[in-house]
Amino acid sequence: MMRIFPIVAVLVGSCMASYGQLATSLSLNKKNYVAGEPVIAEVIITNHSGQDLTLSSTRELPWLAFVVTNSRGNPVTTRKLNAFGALKIKVGESLAKRVDLSEYFMLSSQGNFAASAVIRDPHGKVNGSSTNRLLFNLNPGRTYWTQKVGVKNDRGAETREMRLITFSNGQKTQLYAQVTDGHTGVPMRTFLLGDAMMLRKPMVTLDSAQRMHVMFLATPSMWVHCQVSADGKLVDRDIHQRASQGDPVLMAYGDGSVRVVNSIPYDPEAVKKEQSTIRKASDRPQIPAQ
Repeated sequence: MMRIFPIVAVLVGSCMASYGQLATSLSLNKKNYVAGEPVIAEVIITNHSGQDLTLSSTRELPWLAFVVTNSRGNPVTTRKLNAFGALKIKVGESLAKRVDLSEYFMLSSQGNFAASAVIRDPHGKVNGSSTNRLLFNLNPGRTYWTQKVGVKNDRGAETREMRLITFSNGQKTQLYAQVTDGHTGVPMRTFLLGDAMMLRKPMVTLDSAQRMHVMFLATPSMWVHCQVSADGKLVDRDIHQRASQGDPVLMAYGDGSVRVVNSIPYDPEAVKKEQSTIRKASDRPQIPAQ
């Protein structure tokens, strides 16, 4: 998917380079990824031509293309060809296009990679203008929990492997949900659930609808409960607080349901209301002089 929006600020990690009529740059939302998760690239284009421009593709050449290579400098296999529509950019205007590179390239295996973009101006130059080149890496993470499930769809019966993955960047531990094709082993979707405090082990189980339930300690007093479907969608996410009798518990019942017990559901509106009623020291009534 590609999004277009005016530039307010240039992201950290990008650098602007001028090529004739256009100034271009490329940035990534981060440097370290878990293999299979979206790799979001943002191309920033500034029109210095002195006139409004329309960037559009021809049959032979797209106006925007990405170059992704592995550690050996070899091109990464493409998943599909891009089909970016025309972009109208006013004189002096800066626009950004945000693209998930994992939709267009096979970025499901660990390794080191490099990415750049090529923008071709309205005159249809074959070589075009290249942006800066950025390095990033894909890490496998560590599989904390896994379970294969069967699913039915228009193609018949298939299998999926539901995984909970932990990833540490040296500062904090993050939990990722991943759903892979049971036949090929290729990740279908990988996404971040949140930062976890590993003082308590995350709890994971399945319900009768083949949803993966994950509950983990996010702060010293807050537990996060996520539900992930077999097609890799985050179905629900709620927050719980510790009850007086101990930590919240993820319970699987005989009817196939999964619920959080021994917790106090977190209600942000109630907390906000409570905070607004707490009096400051200056608001406290004065003690009459004796």
